[in-house]
Amino acid sequence: MAKRKKPPAGSRFDGGGFQDPSTWLPGFVSYLEAECGMSANTVAAYRRDLNKFFAWNKDNARKTVHQVDIETLTSFLEFLQNSGLASTSVARNLAAIRMFFRYLMLESVLTESSVDLISSPKLWQKLPQVLSPDMVNQLLAAPQGSVDRYARRDKAMLAFLYATGCRVSEMTALKMADVNMEERYARVTGKGNKQRMVSLTPMAIDAITNYLNLERSDMIINTDRDEGWLFVSRSGRQLNRETVWQQIQRYAARIGCGKDIGPHTLRHSFGTHLLAGGADIRALQEMLGHASIRTTQIYTHVDHSRLKSVHEKCHPRG
Repeated sequence: MAKRKKPPAGSRFDGGGFQDPSTWLPGFVSYLEAECGMSANTVAAYRRDLNKFFAWNKDNARKTVHQVDIETLTSFLEFLQNSGLASTSVARNLAAIRMFFRYLMLESVLTESSVDLISSPKLWQKLPQVLSPDMVNQLLAAPQGSVDRYARRDKAMLAFLYATGCRVSEMTALKMADVNMEERYARVTGKGNKQRMVSLTPMAIDAITNYLNLERSDMIINTDRDEGWLFVSRSGRQLNRETVWQQIQRYAARIGCGKDIGPHTLRHSFGTHLLAGGADIRALQEMLGHASIRTTQIYTHVDHSRLKSVHEKCHPRG
């Protein structure tokens, strides 16, 4: 059980009765934004995960932050697993709780916490879904002007995702000033507000140029002012991630490559195809914006065919 440090007389922590852990959520969110420099998406994910824990605690355990123990945390993790949450999502929830309790220790609310005694659920390696190069080409060609209202935007969007391996949140946050068409690169802001340069293929350049010259101006005509977003919605506003998901799934269904295809599928395909083509894994780490090489190593499974050919060519008895 977390130990309570005796609070100063008259402090906000002095007094009895049940105090919901969510009391400290606003301060924790400010801490993540101001001191940890986390992106808005990461902060929002932590907030959602913690609110899930707070709601469960209020309905079940009714423990204050000073009473949360291993049994409480284990029960909550079991609740998440029984609700059908993937092990990766359960681990992310635990990471949010762990950081929240560390914040309480920094604020001298607690002197120690049981959260650090709980190990993350055993994660099995889930291989990313990858499209073949031929299937990617079909997906990039799927938007058609005769059928789709914003075919040029969608083609540019798909081409950008596959050319750069960017996350969908990185793409939707792009402004036109972030893209250098002559030098063929874009400046994107990833997790933790870290910026990196990503290269654009000639196909992506052509698709983006057609979209900017022939479609985007008509899409922003009804807006009060152009805010400079590269990819915009039909109302001329910043394109959101949900719309990107919907469009990609629609085009994926059109070419018959499955219902679970999304923006991350193109990111995985980008990483997979580069490795299969001989790219260095450290260079791929930089291109994908991974903080740790361990995250990038999941893509090495796809290199099996290339490694097999190398083995057959180089092994004395190959």
